[in-house]
Amino acid sequence: MTSSADERSRTRSDLAWAICVGGIGVVLFATLLLFTWHFAATLLLIFTGMLLGVALNALTNALGRFVNLAHPVRLAIVCVVLALLLAGVVYLGGATIADQASALSKTIKSQLGGVKAFLDSHGIDTSFFDIGNTTTPAASDASATTPSHPSLPSAGALASSGGAIVSQTFKLLLGTISAVGNFFIVLFLGLAFAAQPSLYHDGLLFIAPAKMRGRTAIIIDGISETLERWLIAQIIVMLAVGAVTWIGLAVMGIPGSFILGIQAGLLAFIPTVGAIIAGVVVVLASLASGWVAALSALILFLGVHAMESYVLTPILQRQALDIPPATLFAFQILLGVVFGIWGLALALPLIAIAKVMIDHFKTYEASPRAA
Repeated sequence: MTSSADERSRTRSDLAWAICVGGIGVVLFATLLLFTWHFAATLLLIFTGMLLGVALNALTNALGRFVNLAHPVRLAIVCVVLALLLAGVVYLGGATIADQASALSKTIKSQLGGVKAFLDSHGIDTSFFDIGNTTTPAASDASATTPSHPSLPSAGALASSGGAIVSQTFKLLLGTISAVGNFFIVLFLGLAFAAQPSLYHDGLLFIAPAKMRGRTAIIIDGISETLERWLIAQIIVMLAVGAVTWIGLAVMGIPGSFILGIQAGLLAFIPTVGAIIAGVVVVLASLASGWVAALSALILFLGVHAMESYVLTPILQRQALDIPPATLFAFQILLGVVFGIWGLALALPLIAIAKVMIDHFKTYEASPRAA
């Protein structure tokens, strides 16, 4: 009787301990989700800096295959070369980029207005989207009933206009400061991670429990290797897409071909969604040159997309990532809805990290049975 009572007491104690641990785990997990939700922009900004550090480290390691120099020296060479390339693009094509960007913006707005008029003429209501509509009905009615002779605005109207101008100026100033600040944060984090990768690698291992450090090291190395291969392949894909788009549109005589090639190359960083956005922009910009030019631009876009999806990506990334397209697209939409443009742009590296961890745990769980 005594032994059975002890067993029941031990069972109750184990059950209470399991419930306590489970409750604490649920609370910690909910706290982590809440923290991630509130500070998602900051966390994704830090992750972008880490990606830049991985890319710089990958280029530094690639340079090490050709020259026998210390890691800091190779990193400095990579940074100087990248800075010179960027400065060359800005110096040689800065005015061209600015002019073409301004002309492209006007062309897109004009074509959106044309699309709206075309849809309205065929009985499709576009008021929900407000495409290319810069005046409100109230404003048009007021302009129709207002006398043509000029009149001086009242003091209240002047004060309201001045306040709106000041408000918009402050918004523009704060937005510029935020964008520049985020750029330098990402740049600093990338350089810091790339300068001493072993320091942060050992730091993560130090945080992990002693009995888990072996598995943690395997996971970290797998994530680093996967992201390095993917980033190098992605840079090559982006350069190829941008160059082919630019040259193809220039041959067709499409205005703004250089800036369109740049945006197509940059949007190639975002799988599927980026290509769709780039294609829509290219076709809209080509409509100004006629339907033949737009059709030719559409064929060029489809050819570039096929080259990217069926030639470059399988060849360059066949060993980096193996993620089903539907899974990737669903994950992109989910992160895009939850975290906005940050989640949409960083969906692929995030799912790549998750895949490396899942593959490791699957292999770890199967290895005792296989043995």
